[in-house]
Amino acid sequence: MATSQQLKALLRSHIEGDDAQFYSIAMQLAAHEAKQGHSQLAAEIRDLIDQAKRNRYKKELAIVPLVKPKGELSELLVASYPKQRLSDIILPPDIEKRLNRLINEHKQVHKLRSYNLSPRKKILLVGPPGTGKTLTASVLAGELGLPLFVVRLDSLMTKFMGETASKLRLIFDAVQQVRGIYLFDEFDSIGSHRGLSNDVGEIRRVLNSFLLMLEGEQSDSIIVAATNYVDLLDHALFRRFDDVIEYHLPTEEEIIFTLKNKLTNIPKGRINWKALAETANKLSFSEISQACDDAIKHILINDKSKISQADIINSLEDRIISTHYTSSR
Repeated sequence: MATSQQLKALLRSHIEGDDAQFYSIAMQLAAHEAKQGHSQLAAEIRDLIDQAKRNRYKKELAIVPLVKPKGELSELLVASYPKQRLSDIILPPDIEKRLNRLINEHKQVHKLRSYNLSPRKKILLVGPPGTGKTLTASVLAGELGLPLFVVRLDSLMTKFMGETASKLRLIFDAVQQVRGIYLFDEFDSIGSHRGLSNDVGEIRRVLNSFLLMLEGEQSDSIIVAATNYVDLLDHALFRRFDDVIEYHLPTEEEIIFTLKNKLTNIPKGRINWKALAETANKLSFSEISQACDDAIKHILINDKSKISQADIINSLEDRIISTHYTSSR
């Protein structure tokens, strides 16, 4: 017979929706019964497991994502179902390690909860534009098979006293009811320091409301806040987050890795990667990737058999000009 621990683990995995763990424990039960000489029972358990897997697979094929914000929430949240994986994004090893830790904590949440522990669920991403903060939210959704809900700050922030806080409550109610990744991009518009000279009373009330809601949030969703301007954030915010991850512009080594990775399948002439890295200095991962795409499009349109160093440099320099123009506006 199954042990009490096995029965509890079986029920816990079912309640938490952890199919892989449920099947694993069920197979352990089948193996245990086989050892006891109950071969018929063991075979029946294995057949039921196989049938459950087949039924699950059929349902997954038939499922069309239907989780969409409705009513007033449809103006506050934009839903999507990203397919990106961690391998699709180029990140420094330390950031990749921390994101892997977060993903694994949620994939093995049943183990943590057996010791009254919880996975990280409130994440603050800080750093310059184009370093991968927003894409990180998509990767978390893709890795965990969850919908991504992007908060529309243009609809959230209003000039009417109390209205923004009420809308914020709607969002946190959704966080509680529908498990997903909830992204507050350009978070500094909510979390600005309460002592700023241009601050107004409504913004202070919104920040106080956000702090209270964030601190009381106990759902299985993941809240991701991202900002380019960490210095503007109120200090009280940082201790409310489980993890603060700082993104940065790529180093020379990371630039070369990004360039080689983007151009790996493209025929190339003689390339001085160090010289390219010097040209790309101060560009973000995103801008370097865009420059590579521009260079590839250039050789395709002009029927060139190989991409040259000059092609890549020209594209990088175009990006530098574009970045300088955008940042000076």
